Amino acid sequence: MLRKSVLISFSALVLALPSQSETLQEALDLAFQTNPVLEAQRADLGVAREQFNQARGAKAPSIDLSGSAGYESLDTTQPTAFGLGDRPISSAQLQASLPLYTGGRIDAGIDQAQAGILAADAQFDGVSQDLILDVVTAYVDVIRDREAIRIRANSVTLLEEQLRAATDRFEVGFATRTDVKQAEARLQGARASLAGAEAQLQASLAVYEVFVGQPAGELAPVPEAPTLPEAYELALQTALAESPDLKALRQAERAAQEAVRAAKGESRPSVSLVGTAGVQYTYDQEATEFSPIFGQVDLPPADYRDTQLRLIAQASVPLFQGGVLRSRVRAARLERDQARLQTVTGERQITANVAQAWYSNIAAEQAITASERQVEAAEIAYEGAQEELSVGTRTTLDVLDQEQQLLEARLGLINAQRDAYVATHQLLRAMGQLSF
Repeated sequence: MLRKSVLISFSALVLALPSQSETLQEALDLAFQTNPVLEAQRADLGVAREQFNQARGAKAPSIDLSGSAGYESLDTTQPTAFGLGDRPISSAQLQASLPLYTGGRIDAGIDQAQAGILAADAQFDGVSQDLILDVVTAYVDVIRDREAIRIRANSVTLLEEQLRAATDRFEVGFATRTDVKQAEARLQGARASLAGAEAQLQASLAVYEVFVGQPAGELAPVPEAPTLPEAYELALQTALAESPDLKALRQAERAAQEAVRAAKGESRPSVSLVGTAGVQYTYDQEATEFSPIFGQVDLPPADYRDTQLRLIAQASVPLFQGGVLRSRVRAARLERDQARLQTVTGERQITANVAQAWYSNIAAEQAITASERQVEAAEIAYEGAQEELSVGTRTTLDVLDQEQQLLEARLGLINAQRDAYVATHQLLRAMGQLSF
């Protein structure tokens, strides 16, 4: 049974947006169309598929066609000789070879390449989910920072009014110079905080453009957060089974195991069936023949053709390679052990990621509830402090303190909403279930 994650829409916190506001779905679509990291990973997947084609091609017959053409000149001091003189020659040969037995090396190479495809595909899935998480985080960061600027700008406006009111009361003798300076100090601090919030927004906008590929315009409120598993154990079980990072590590381990088989196959005998068909042409132009009676006799031009057909079984047994083949087997076994340890490390890391995201989400949801109550209480307290100041039962400092508490409560609420929304997607990423 699934539970609904807390609804985080920011709709109550974001100003009215025009109808052409960019949505989160549109930002994700743009990111997937233009992100260079995703394109590079897609190219890696293509390389892995070509490597599989190459490995499978090693098991198929190979056919080569070769040819030559040239000119030869024959002369001799033998008492009897034929075919002397200058003439052109040409030849052609067709050779086909089919591997019959390779000690399992080719089959291991095919299995290794197939594991490489599955690993690359899992890595592509992981990069895709990373991109979704990055875009979601950048999107809500921009919304949060814009809302923080609005809250802080409103605080500056309130403090300016407080400063004017304190100055007016000071001029008529109902306030002290200290009240005026306190209001002025809070105002300058609020302006500094507003400048910091504007700088934070520029940083978030830059990050957004990196992942989406274009500057952020007006952003629509985010949709409802996805649902999560009811229990932590179910989330962890799903992560260990479906995480693309773990799938990639497991396929890399399988590929390393097949590399051991391939290395062992290099030290075993190999048998191939080889067939050749060749033809050679000799073109006599002015051939001569030596006769004991007539001496050198010119012969009429003649053309000659020699053909050859051959089908043989060829075997090769490696006897001594200076220890190279054994060294390759040992190196492949070490790489296999390394891949196995990396898988174990990955499982532990996924477990930690799931736990962190799970409990961060719970904490953020609780923070939202507490922040909403804090904002409600702070608003009432601020309004009461203003009324009590007007009748002289509160000081200017009391009102400034209440205003500061209200500001912190509002900022805490939007931060809690942002954290809960991101933590939900972080958990789905750790589980390998993040999609759009």
